[in-house]
Amino acid sequence: MTVSPAIKTRKSVTVVDRPLLLLDWYDRHRRKLPWRPLPGGAIDPYRVWLSEIMLQQTGVQTVGPYFEKFLARWPSVADLGAASQDDVLRMWAGLGYYSRARNLHACAVAVLRDHGGAFPDTEAGLRTLPGIGPYTASAIAAIAFGRQCMPVDGNIERVVSRLYAVEEPLPKAKPRIQALATTLLAATRAGDSAQALMDLGSSICTPKKPACALCPINDECAARIRGDQESFPHKAAKKAGTLRKGAAFVVTRGHDLLVRTRAEKGLLGGMTEVPSSEWLADHDADAALRQAPALKGVRWHRKLGVVSHVFTHFPLELVVYTASVAARSRAPDGMRFVPVATLDDEALPNLMRKVIAHGLG
Repeated sequence: MTVSPAIKTRKSVTVVDRPLLLLDWYDRHRRKLPWRPLPGGAIDPYRVWLSEIMLQQTGVQTVGPYFEKFLARWPSVADLGAASQDDVLRMWAGLGYYSRARNLHACAVAVLRDHGGAFPDTEAGLRTLPGIGPYTASAIAAIAFGRQCMPVDGNIERVVSRLYAVEEPLPKAKPRIQALATTLLAATRAGDSAQALMDLGSSICTPKKPACALCPINDECAARIRGDQESFPHKAAKKAGTLRKGAAFVVTRGHDLLVRTRAEKGLLGGMTEVPSSEWLADHDADAALRQAPALKGVRWHRKLGVVSHVFTHFPLELVVYTASVAARSRAPDGMRFVPVATLDDEALPNLMRKVIAHGLG
């Protein structure tokens, strides 16, 4: 067995050796993920892009089944670009951060329309596409096209901040961490360098109780030597968002449910919801009830308890009112009745699924 040059000098690791040590470790311990080809296999930029969009603010375990569903329904960027946005939103329902789904579809359309169905192969070119920011462009460029760039996700931030004991708190430390992470980029296999650090952070350099003894670059990890590795990365205190409140209205017509589509722009844009009031910090119950759908002769019944949900910037509590209407009742303007049995086909966010379960329970 040939020993890597990096392994031969294991006890005197230099900055030059670290990328080689990481690649050697990655070749033996890489995670099996549905968007990664087998070693030596061809890399599909479509799969890389799709996974990177889904992985924004969402964990690998959650993304896996959604990725498989999308790939089965739309095997190529051409297939996805030819789909309707509504279909994409329906398939995305439950994954959260729904602007990603709208941008995903818009990006596929742009790749077909402006690039002949092939993704640009540079960071600059990728940045011109909807929904692709600096990190995502860097990740796709490195992993799909082998460009010499280092994307820095949460796992890599943690590894680098510990390795170099970066004292500045996040997000202030991001530029320095980015510069330090670049020193771990191998001269070749840029994508594998990035994925090695991602896997290291996921499996060994974990937020709590990191398995430092198994780390391939632990000899010169400043935080491990100090014994305070779990304190990194330092983070500035988060400001808790102000609680908002509102009312949601669950209206049934036999086996049908009253729903509407939210405005394209803004929170949960383009998703399906039951009618609701505004969500306000200075919530007024009477004012919220006055925003109920205009239905003749309806009597509202308030359900016990509230539905709680936490968005990125604020927590939310919704009071749920229920009502039943006659079989021939028409939906108010901008709303529609849909069979309860087909709700799985609607682009319902998790919040609305909780509201409906509460209202119909």
